[in-house]
Amino acid sequence: MSKEVLVQFMGFQSKDTVREYTFQVRELSTDPREFTISIDQDAFNARLVRFQDAPDICSARLRRELTAFANHPEESHFHITRAELEEYRSSHTVAKRSMFHRVPNEGY
Repeated sequence: MSKEVLVQFMGFQSKDTVREYTFQVRELSTDPREFTISIDQDAFNARLVRFQDAPDICSARLRRELTAFANHPEESHFHITRAELEEYRSSHTVAKRSMFHRVPNEGY
């Protein structure tokens, strides 16, 4: 993806089986293009994804597609897979710390 590309999140629509996230991609030399990325409603219900993380997940997918196809993917609609959700979740999960952690004995 070149630096001359602007990816803008335009909003989402909640449908019966999916939530569709819409993005507009602008380049200096072409008219704006619209892309939609969908996530199954079941993924939200099963807590595989949080509502506030969905635009970031979709944006990352769109950026991967733009990079892979020199800013011009053949398709304009993509679907987020369960594997992508699990990958995002594992890469953004902070390890929980114990409430009671031991402080090393410093000889006091």
